[in-house]
Amino acid sequence: MKIIISPAKKMNICDDILEISGLPDLIQEAGQLCSRLKEMSYEELKALWKCNDKIASLNEERVRNMDLYGRLSPALLAYEGIQYQYMAPHVFTDSQWEYAQKNLRILSGFYGILKPRDGIIPYRLEMQARLSVENEKDLYNYWKGKIAERLIEDKEESVLNLASKEYSRAVEPYIGKNTPFVTCTFGEIEDGRVKVKGTQAKMARGEMVRWLTENQIGGIKEVSRFDGLGYSFRPELSDEAELVFVKETVRSK
Repeated sequence: MKIIISPAKKMNICDDILEISGLPDLIQEAGQLCSRLKEMSYEELKALWKCNDKIASLNEERVRNMDLYGRLSPALLAYEGIQYQYMAPHVFTDSQWEYAQKNLRILSGFYGILKPRDGIIPYRLEMQARLSVENEKDLYNYWKGKIAERLIEDKEESVLNLASKEYSRAVEPYIGKNTPFVTCTFGEIEDGRVKVKGTQAKMARGEMVRWLTENQIGGIKEVSRFDGLGYSFRPELSDEAELVFVKETVRSK
């Protein structure tokens, strides 16, 4: 089973906790993106990133000094978003790291696909960013099937999708019919429907990854046992392509 997750916008250097295991599989493609970003002006980069001046200035400096082979951090420790806070990879045991390295993959607009201990540098490039490169109009077209090719090592292997739609759409169209692709949905019941709230979903995804590594979950069928953060599996709302977990809301009287 392969587990896919999204990256986080906020990143930092974390090169003093765990050694990297190697470089990303698609480092050459990342190098082409690096060269493309270096060609862009501050105004173009800011428009691409859709951010304020403080964030744009920080990331422009990163672009100008980008070295894909220097001062590298393990990918899973480099991201600092809510999902990663609830995942808590900084306190993973050796067995959790072994499980994550084998099963967990991070999707990335800049690197394509990452193993947890791949060495990376801080960057800012969302998958949905409208960056034209190598005669392709955007990153979805740039990456095409390359990410899926690196994700699926065994055609009979299943994919557990814990990524956002922005990132999963870079993979799902290229997954073969014989590869089960199962998405986890985390929400609350409102007006008879499952309502997904962004921050809560990120927390749940991180919590599930931590649970998967702690329990060394080996297949999709076992995933329904997850009950972290008050969520419970709802089989009547689920099917072969989607596992729905609902969190009961406590209403004040």
